[in-house]
Amino acid sequence: RRSVTAQTARGARSFLWPFPMVFAESSAFGADGDGVTLKKNRFLSTTREDEDLNQYWYSNRSIDAMVRDVETVCKSEDTKACFLSTPSVYFSLSKDVRARSWCFDLDEQWKSDRGFVRYDFNAPVDFANAEALKGTFDMAVIDPPFITREVWEKYAETARFLLKPGGAVMGSTIAENAGFMKELLDCEPQTFMPSIPTLVYQYKFYASYPSSSLREKNPEIPDDDE
Repeated sequence: RRSVTAQTARGARSFLWPFPMVFAESSAFGADGDGVTLKKNRFLSTTREDEDLNQYWYSNRSIDAMVRDVETVCKSEDTKACFLSTPSVYFSLSKDVRARSWCFDLDEQWKSDRGFVRYDFNAPVDFANAEALKGTFDMAVIDPPFITREVWEKYAETARFLLKPGGAVMGSTIAENAGFMKELLDCEPQTFMPSIPTLVYQYKFYASYPSSSLREKNPEIPDDDE
C-alpha cells in the first residue's frame, strides 16, 4: 500500500482518523492463499508493514482483484501501469506485466528494483526521469497516505502527468471522498471493497473505467461495513 516519512506518519495517525493502528500478522492478510483460486502472495509473506512509514497492506484477496484489473487493462505488450504508493500491488503482478510497470514510492527498500521511482507526493512531478515518463502510462493505481482532498489533488496531478489521454485510474479511499474522486479523476465507487487488516475503518475502491474484477462483493467484508 503506502509509505510516508516517519515525521509525516506521526502526523497521519492523528490526521487520518481517530482510530489506533493495529499492525497485523501475515496470516491476517491471507498471504498463503486458499489452495483453490487464491494463490500464495510472496510480497505479503515476506514484507512486513513498517509503522514508522505508516504502511498498510491490502489483503491477498484484495490485491488479487486489483491485479486482475490491471492485467486486463494492460494485457497488450505495448501498455504499462504506474503504481503510486501501492507497492503491494506492483510486486504481486505477473512477471510480464511487472516488467513494463513502475512503482512510485518513498520507501527505498525497493530502490534496486528496475521499476522503482522514488516519489514524494509533496513534489508531484519532481522525480527521476519525469519528462521521459510523462504521458506514457495506460493505468495508474493510487493509495495515498492521507484521505484529504489536498493530498489527493497532488496524487491526481501526478496521475494526469504520467497517464496517456484517457488512461485508467484505480484508487482507494473512504466513501465520504466519492465527490472529489469523481471531480479530480472521474472515478466511481465500486462494489468490491478492500480488506486492509491493519485499518479499523473501511475503504472503498474507485475506478475511472469499467472494472471487470471490482463488480462483485468482497466476501471478506461483513455486510454491516457496506
